[in-house]
Amino acid sequence: RHPGVDYHGLLRAAFELIRTGHKSQGGSTITMQVARNFFLSREKTFTRKLKEIFLALKINRELTKQEVLDLYLNKIYLGNRAYGVGAAAQIYYGKNLDRLSLAQIAMIAGLPKAPSRDNPVADPRRARSRRGYVLGRMLALGYINRQTYERAMAEPVTAGLHTLTVGVHAPYAAELVRAEMVDRYGPQAYTAGYRVYTTLNARLQRDAEGALRDGLLAYDRRHGYRGPVRRIDPALLREPARLDRILADVPATGDLHPGIVTALRKRAAVLYLGAGRSDVLDWDALSWARRYIDVDRTGPRPERAADVLAPGDVVYLYRRARHWWLAQPPAVQGALVSVDPHDGAVRALVGGFDYYRSKFNRVVQAERQPGSSFKPFIYSAALHKGYTAASLINDAPLVFDDPALENLWRPENYSGRFHGPTRLREGLVHSRNLVSVRLLRAIGIGYAIDYARRFGFDAGQLPRNLSLALGSAGVTPLQMARAYSVFANGGYRVEPYYLERIVDADDRVRYRARPRTVCPDCAGESAAGAPSPDVAPRVISAQNDYLMVSMMKDVIRRGTGRRARILKRTDPAGKTGTTNDQRDAWFCGFNRDLTTIAWVGFDRPAPLGHGETGARAALPIWIEFMGAALKGVPQRPLPQPPGIVTVRIDRDTGRPTSPDNPDAIFETFRTRYAPRAKPRGPHRTERPASRPDGGRTPAPLF
Repeated sequence: RHPGVDYHGLLRAAFELIRTGHKSQGGSTITMQVARNFFLSREKTFTRKLKEIFLALKINRELTKQEVLDLYLNKIYLGNRAYGVGAAAQIYYGKNLDRLSLAQIAMIAGLPKAPSRDNPVADPRRARSRRGYVLGRMLALGYINRQTYERAMAEPVTAGLHTLTVGVHAPYAAELVRAEMVDRYGPQAYTAGYRVYTTLNARLQRDAEGALRDGLLAYDRRHGYRGPVRRIDPALLREPARLDRILADVPATGDLHPGIVTALRKRAAVLYLGAGRSDVLDWDALSWARRYIDVDRTGPRPERAADVLAPGDVVYLYRRARHWWLAQPPAVQGALVSVDPHDGAVRALVGGFDYYRSKFNRVVQAERQPGSSFKPFIYSAALHKGYTAASLINDAPLVFDDPALENLWRPENYSGRFHGPTRLREGLVHSRNLVSVRLLRAIGIGYAIDYARRFGFDAGQLPRNLSLALGSAGVTPLQMARAYSVFANGGYRVEPYYLERIVDADDRVRYRARPRTVCPDCAGESAAGAPSPDVAPRVISAQNDYLMVSMMKDVIRRGTGRRARILKRTDPAGKTGTTNDQRDAWFCGFNRDLTTIAWVGFDRPAPLGHGETGARAALPIWIEFMGAALKGVPQRPLPQPPGIVTVRIDRDTGRPTSPDNPDAIFETFRTRYAPRAKPRGPHRTERPASRPDGGRTPAPLF
């Protein structure tokens, strides 16, 4: 009965404001609230109120009262992050609006006056009173009869807090989003009704959670059983109610659930799972549980269930393939992150075994030594300087008296053996430490650090000594994902991101990601000649990238990453990483679709145990994830760029050779650095050709 603005109400509110000095009455009509909710900010100024009045007058001319009411009901805040009556129906009753009873609808209709205070979750008594007021008005206005009114008034309050169905479990990523939102919008981020869309892929996230969980549990089983969570008096086993209370005090962790051993058989155990349910663990579920002694030792293999468990043991169980298995929360931790190498979109992110046990996000917060997984950046730097995959480096003992290292340093290969003159490709494929150290010494530490910056590494985090060749820097898994994406996408640096867009309660897009994207066919510059803001910069040449990917494919074909051959694909490439005393285990790998980094280690750096290399501890996690992620995805080999040639060489000397040489193999070179042979006799070769820049191809390092 007004033109969209209640002038009497506004005057009354203004009078109260002048009289008391603070706002005690509202003067806004529903039409004015629609104007504010859809078109204006939340600031409380006279200018905004004036705009609100003019917009309300215009809305009143253009729309019917029913249309205005529809807009209002779909935007109004109704408590507990519910914006609109449809959202309120889901949050308070877990139903669509058209499935609510009259009493439930009246409950929601009573919320607008004080949604945070009067909602049925915060104060059921006040909410019931507001519901009665709404039903009374409906009766008085003739919308319902007395019988309907009394039936609705008698209906109990059944509202509760119904969260929306979780499509994917990603608590580490959710915390990143929460922190980012608070950083952008302050406390308003919690109440303003923002909707945040991330780059995560639900299927890949589930695959990542499962792969990391399985990998950490497998590591833990290899190192023995540390015993039950607690032991209870066996006399309590006859009291199910007591057992239920005991289980309620033992929190589930990850996908592990507590159970209580109630009886033993020779090679099986009966466990109480709660709520009157029991199940049997067979011998396959128990036989792994050798007694833990230390990280390198376990006790003898158990022969019967009593060697592992006793009645009254409270233990953790893991459900797999429809059976329960004895398990324990792993002491070790891990991380997995997978990004799209074309634009840096984070597709999966798992920062640890169980977010609710440890909120430390190891993907972005754990700076750990990458070990041999850092070697590809040293090798790429060497290729850029004129080395080739056939350059010879002497794999022989070295002793350094380096002031930067404070004492004598004797780097060794993991195997403890030395192999003499080694082609660069073989040095990377088999992760020969001494080859990498000699190579870094030859190209120069300063040059290598400057070159590593191309991949996104901060020069300040890289040590200025020869240990850099063995990955002694501190880096996060996300930094390694960014760096390896350069190899995956053909030589461009992309920046990882996880926020796709932010939409406010008014359906306005407040933020939309604009990542730099790989575009080989783009000029990479704007009309003004400056780098295009939307195109990722090229940081290594296509030829350098092709050679590096070729060598890292060999890591999987026949090197330290050969377990990944189980994927039965030819497009993956990558590198294992293991640090001193096996304190960190990595596998960093990719194809053209995904760059995925897996890391395993203790939060307080400590040895993982003998043999727990990147190939054993981290690679199985990577394989499980990539196997699921790439299922049904066609293989897309990296195309060979111009400027690449293949030359027949001698496998021992790395020099060109004749076709009848039984030790001949084919190697790939950049055209400008390809050796040219002039055979003078059987299997004779000449020295590598001169470099186009006037220098010589680097001499073999001995």
